[in-house]
Amino acid sequence: MKIDFANLQLHYQKYKKDIDSNIQSVLNKSNYIMGEEVQDLERKLEEFTGAKHAITCSSGTDALLLSMMALNIQPGDEIITSPFTFISTAETIALLGAKPVFVDINFDTYNINTDLIESVINEKTKVIMPVSLFGQPAELDTIQKIANKYNLKVIIDGAQSFGSSYENKTDSNLGDISVTSFFPAKPLGCFGDGGAVFTNNSEYAEKIKMMRVHGQIKSYHHKYIGIGGRLDTLQAAILLAKLPHYKKDLLERNQVAKYYGEYLPGDIQPPIIMPNCSSSWAQYTVRFDNREDISTKLKTHKIPTAIYYPIPLHLQECFSYLNYQKGDFVVSEEASRKVLSLPINPFISKEEVIFITTIIKDNL
Repeated sequence: MKIDFANLQLHYQKYKKDIDSNIQSVLNKSNYIMGEEVQDLERKLEEFTGAKHAITCSSGTDALLLSMMALNIQPGDEIITSPFTFISTAETIALLGAKPVFVDINFDTYNINTDLIESVINEKTKVIMPVSLFGQPAELDTIQKIANKYNLKVIIDGAQSFGSSYENKTDSNLGDISVTSFFPAKPLGCFGDGGAVFTNNSEYAEKIKMMRVHGQIKSYHHKYIGIGGRLDTLQAAILLAKLPHYKKDLLERNQVAKYYGEYLPGDIQPPIIMPNCSSSWAQYTVRFDNREDISTKLKTHKIPTAIYYPIPLHLQECFSYLNYQKGDFVVSEEASRKVLSLPINPFISKEEVIFITTIIKDNL
């Protein structure tokens, strides 16, 4: 039995007819930059999320960058976020000359510990940036209350969580600005890089639309310093073919997660989804004291695994200038030593989950 981690090829084959037709349509028109499919996708994303504005862009990383640029983040400003996430979260803060300020995570959800946020707020703080890690939103009500109390903005890094919900609203329709990624391995992925920014603030939306095309008001007239951050038309066409099936894909991912929860050995804690949340299950992540042994044994049975993330951001060399030390964020550090992500995609069967979990049980 060979199990694929994300199974991108099967995903393509399942929707091949619609994807190929949409790609051919773009090729026939040869309208590769900001073609009509881009605007069509943005309208469909607004319908899906309930957000007033969806602005597509070139990647989840650029979505974060554009969000902070829209808020006029300046060198020396501080943005509070998690050290247990992909580097883009903090990297984009640093690229603007602002300072990432880390707060440790909850061990159950891997999301930012909201009890610790107020302790690091000062006059330089401008934004709280929670991450919806592995597909589940953070405690957004609590975060919004803190933001309101201190007159801060909230940018939700939803790169892994498109289609998840918090209090029956998608996390794309919460905060001041929310972003997502359409990287191929994401729950809704294109065939290259892609992302989107969501907001209910029309001023931010118009600014982001200009900033993704070098700050242009119209051709060669530049109001802002921007970036080349457009989503290309071919990727929009691919996403248009996949989006109508996405709710079904999410249900199937949730069923796979349910199987894991049923068949994992009793001493392994399944991921905890909070009662007011749903997850897009971008990853299925559990903890093992003997992670390397488990990963090696699974690999011998052709079962891929991944570690998200082996080094928390505060211990990465590129952030050494922040002067954080080992032991500053003990929960994130312990998570980095123990987490292992198991295969999850809409096409994993119950029998495959039983096979994976049996191997785990036999090697604990």
